[in-house]
Amino acid sequence: MRILFVHPNYICGGAEIAGKWSPAWVAYLAGYLKAGGYTDYSFVDAMTDDISDDELREIFKREQPDVIATTANTPAIYTAERLLKIAKEECPNAITLLGGIHATFMFQQILAEAPWIDAIVRGEGEAVTLNLVRAIDQGRWPAERADILGIAYMDGDQIVATPAEPTIRDVDSIVADWGVLDWKKYMYIPMGVPVATPNLARGCPFTCSFCSQWKFWRDYRVRDPKKVVDEIEVLVREHGVGFFILADEEPTINRKKFVEFCEELIERKLPVYWGINTRVTDVLRDEELLPFYRKAGLIHISLGTEAAAQLKLDLFNKETTVAQNKKAIDLLRANGIVTEAQFIVGLENETKETLEETYRMCMDWNPDMANWSMFTPWPFSDLFHQLGDKVEIFDFEKYNFVTPIMKPLAMDRGELLDGVMNNYRRFYMKKSFLGYPWVRDPIRRKYLLGCLKAFLKSAFERKFYSLGKHNYWGPQSKGKINFGFDESRKLVKNEPQIEAQVIQWKTAPPRKRSAATAEAIKAAETAAAAPMAGFKACGGGDQQMEEGAPAAVMACGGGTEQLPGAASAMPRMKI
Repeated sequence: MRILFVHPNYICGGAEIAGKWSPAWVAYLAGYLKAGGYTDYSFVDAMTDDISDDELREIFKREQPDVIATTANTPAIYTAERLLKIAKEECPNAITLLGGIHATFMFQQILAEAPWIDAIVRGEGEAVTLNLVRAIDQGRWPAERADILGIAYMDGDQIVATPAEPTIRDVDSIVADWGVLDWKKYMYIPMGVPVATPNLARGCPFTCSFCSQWKFWRDYRVRDPKKVVDEIEVLVREHGVGFFILADEEPTINRKKFVEFCEELIERKLPVYWGINTRVTDVLRDEELLPFYRKAGLIHISLGTEAAAQLKLDLFNKETTVAQNKKAIDLLRANGIVTEAQFIVGLENETKETLEETYRMCMDWNPDMANWSMFTPWPFSDLFHQLGDKVEIFDFEKYNFVTPIMKPLAMDRGELLDGVMNNYRRFYMKKSFLGYPWVRDPIRRKYLLGCLKAFLKSAFERKFYSLGKHNYWGPQSKGKINFGFDESRKLVKNEPQIEAQVIQWKTAPPRKRSAATAEAIKAAETAAAAPMAGFKACGGGDQQMEEGAPAAVMACGGGTEQLPGAASAMPRMKI
């Protein structure tokens, strides 16, 4: 039983500029299959190795595996579909599988576009994939495929979606096979070392209506911090990893577990630095713990400050204020931690003035790094449907946070991109001459200069924000930009029975919680029923998770972005 995992070759000019990211999804899937008795697997990283379709065709023709599996986040979906089409052409007897968050909720659209896909793995992939492989190995495919939970497939001209597979309660039973990756390829430019993306937890304890994380993972489960550090020690000692990013959307949600994780890292004295994404409110909560976090090797925190002005903070119902954002950045800098501020631009009310205001506020806060990401509503989110006909572009390949999907009322997309590039130019020009070279802390200075190197490298190669593809060469070219939208792409409207199944999945309650939590969820769902009510962006919420179940629902730290790790190969942290 030969299994071939393939990572699709999709690059957008965003997170990839920091280096080559190690795809965690394949390590966790391979490790789970290995524990289930299937060890004859291999991996092709078409993205990292920049493998063309013709080269993939030759690989499939040569390898002739029994199962070919890939994953895709939203912008990589067409690349993944094309990959599996080539696979089916060269290996007609192989079973083709697709997983990931986009496929989990958009399976009808995908199967309509790519009927050559034999099965879509929905949600958490390990147990579903193992059950699929066993059915194929035992000759029960396709006759008994309806009995396999958590998949979708075509049966004649009908789409079938089976009920969800229960989540894996003991997440410590998932032991990644990191040896399936060729680690010399996955270099993190800022530090010049291999980089990994393990996770401390899966899912989220809260059920924000806008967010995809809890809907995908369906339940919140935290790993034993000691075992997570065991995994990191393997990455460091056996694979030479010198930097890792926790793939969790917000690893500080459970402070008790996060502190235990840091204690274990300190005790083992592993030669590794790391980074996370988290909320402003968690930084303020943990002010006294910041030196301790830095001692554990935490050197980079990306904050979802998100909005340009308090007006936008209010628009997103985010319960952080401009003053809190500035204070959080000051605290992190004072404790030797590199700060990265994330801003969302391109909302309906964006103007040249609000872009300038974003820049001025950013300079006032003085983070070490800053990102301006294009507002991008996921096609499977409630927000996407609330926006209605304001969404004009259904070319999901461009849903990558660097291409303007939404058009502001007061400016065109070219002007928006040019305004964002103007902010980048001014910010990093000042940092390169007046900031990074003069940082006293040698570790922070090395890290920041490494980030600048990565940024400049991508800019000179015209890869940053895919500027070369868009024909952007500066302000003089903003009227000639071509984003290359495929306007022939249309949104497939789900059949009623499919839509009902999708809604049931997305609203399926996590594991039974306390009465207080259940009441809070009910209140949140009632509020979310009104247009835009209850919508929160990352960094929001002034409540914190207790050691047990949360006392109330609050906003998560992830904004509208997808969870990396098993769901995606592109961590949210950028440079």
